[in-house]
Amino acid sequence: MTNLHPDPPYTRPTPHPNNRYMALTGNCSDMPTLFIDTHAPLDVLSDAARYRLRAVTQVLENLAMRAEVASDSVMLNDFALLCAIPLRDGCDLLDVIGRRLRGMSSE
Repeated sequence: MTNLHPDPPYTRPTPHPNNRYMALTGNCSDMPTLFIDTHAPLDVLSDAARYRLRAVTQVLENLAMRAEVASDSVMLNDFALLCAIPLRDGCDLLDVIGRRLRGMSSE
């Protein structure tokens, strides 16, 4: 199997409050590929956060309604990861919204 290398040479973005695109904290490698547009309208950012939080809430509510839940450690690990990814994305979006709102209040 061949190793994949970025083309052109990759330079890791450095986090900075004025960067328009913020890498999601849930990126699975040192080379982020998923970003939040921090200049997107607040209602769009809020909808994206709400969508992810509601998806996880729905899965957890459905699980809670089941009479039996398997306790297989591999299944529970996969399930926890399934819930953690959109929760982390939603928290990242809420962080951007919070920073934007704080910036608006200081104007």
